[in-house]
Amino acid sequence: MRSTRCLPHAPPPFELRVPLIMASPDSTLYLGIDVSTQQLKAVVIDGDLRVVHRSAVQFDSELPEFRTEGGVHIHADRLTVTSPVLMWVKALDLLLDKMKGAGLDFSRVAALSGSGQQHGSVFWKKGASETLKQLQPDQSLHQLLQDSFSVRDSPVWMDSSSTQQCQDLQAAAGGALRLAEITGSRAYERFTGNQIAKVCASQPNAFQDTERISLVSSFAASLFLGGYAAIDHSDGCGMNLLDIRSKKWSEVCLRATAPHLDRLLGEPRPSTAVLGPVSPYYVHRYGFSESCRVVAFTGDNPASLAGMRLQQGDVAVSLGTSDTVFLWLQEPRPALEGHILCSPVDSQAYMALLCFKNGSLTRERIRNECAGGSWETFSAALKETPLGNHGNIGFYFDTMEITPAAVGVYRFDSDDSEVSSWSPQVEVRALVEGQFLSRRLHAEKLGYSIIPGTRVLATGGASSNREILQVLSDVFNAPVYSIDLSDSACLGSAYRALHGLLAESGVSFSDAVEKAPEPQLVVRPHPTAKQVYDHMLKRFARLEDHVLKKSLAVLQRTNQS
Repeated sequence: MRSTRCLPHAPPPFELRVPLIMASPDSTLYLGIDVSTQQLKAVVIDGDLRVVHRSAVQFDSELPEFRTEGGVHIHADRLTVTSPVLMWVKALDLLLDKMKGAGLDFSRVAALSGSGQQHGSVFWKKGASETLKQLQPDQSLHQLLQDSFSVRDSPVWMDSSSTQQCQDLQAAAGGALRLAEITGSRAYERFTGNQIAKVCASQPNAFQDTERISLVSSFAASLFLGGYAAIDHSDGCGMNLLDIRSKKWSEVCLRATAPHLDRLLGEPRPSTAVLGPVSPYYVHRYGFSESCRVVAFTGDNPASLAGMRLQQGDVAVSLGTSDTVFLWLQEPRPALEGHILCSPVDSQAYMALLCFKNGSLTRERIRNECAGGSWETFSAALKETPLGNHGNIGFYFDTMEITPAAVGVYRFDSDDSEVSSWSPQVEVRALVEGQFLSRRLHAEKLGYSIIPGTRVLATGGASSNREILQVLSDVFNAPVYSIDLSDSACLGSAYRALHGLLAESGVSFSDAVEKAPEPQLVVRPHPTAKQVYDHMLKRFARLEDHVLKKSLAVLQRTNQS
């Protein structure tokens, strides 16, 4: 699921860095909050969607009493990973104090929303709802909520200790693919339902003392609401519990996870829902207006989609250590790979997330071996070789890949015969074409299709290389735009706060944020690109099936020896 998290140590979500602008003293403001793994961040925008304030609290350095590293505690088994829930609470105290000290006029904030690292869970103790309703403004949240959590260390997305619970859930649902068809993903250890099942089994007394279970996003919304906030449809898709089509909890999944879970989770709500006014606590302590509305919080990946303003037909590609692909979908086709979630900005649409482990490190290896360590020579090789690479296709899985599950390097000539080596220039293009053909193939397997008006939004280290982006543009037969990202989840939350006030009157998200800055066009596809790569994609799909079988056989032999 930054977050659905794709890897045991996934990259953070896309980040969108926007310069600060001075707000006029009477302009309406919108607040976005993001509870990420390592910090709590806030972005404030005005009605023209200009960023007027930015603040953050670093967990490790500013809250050292919780003794986290990277915002988490990694337990002795190296599988269990948690964060102290009171650290997040205290961080909110500190963040709002910082913002007030910087002179932010909270009375002008018309609405707020937020995001949280996906999959993490918060277990509220019996009686906590009464505490939330009666927050005393002369005390900090950290003091007031000291005894409000039955599980004080929240499981987070880095946790991989619930393998047994994953197997049990998939068995109950009728297999991994059936579970993906219901919930958008096969069972993953980090997904919340499997973490809840583990807490139920390993901490029965704490579970018995729980009156509500929140995601990190709905937990943060609850703090602002002064009552339990609903889990939104989009973040709810990162739990292996929500039926992505009915947008209700799956009875089969709930029964397989824990008793009375529907009561503990509450009814999920649309991601655009206005949950209610901000708690009087914030009115009296920080000067918020009584009319300030709390819009449903969501996961950091869905919020990033909002921050990037993805539209129907768009695809965003982060070219980092691992490559991550965000998609806007109308008709999803869940699969064993990738994740499908309800869209956070359009109740009729979906989004998908795909992660590819072999990204920039593999590109750097080929650069070193075939281009003398020079990106200029690497780029020249791309420029001097033809689209389609004379029919040569390569697969480069230096480490065990996620999408698809294969390892090894495989090269095929124009007759689909496997070969052992190529010239350096052919190798460079085979790598880049192969990576982007893979991104497109697996996107299309989830229901993505290129339509007129499709844009590819590129970010990450390799997005500064024009020749790499030209291949990306050609393979997707769509123009590529660069987007400079650093607070996209936060910014998306501020956008969603504004849109939440307008959504009930039928205003679309794209209309609500039309004043936001546009991404920069970098390259357009070559006129022959569609003809070359539509044909090549079919060959690539067949060859990938062959590679998967061959890789599996190699792995089986390795395990036997």
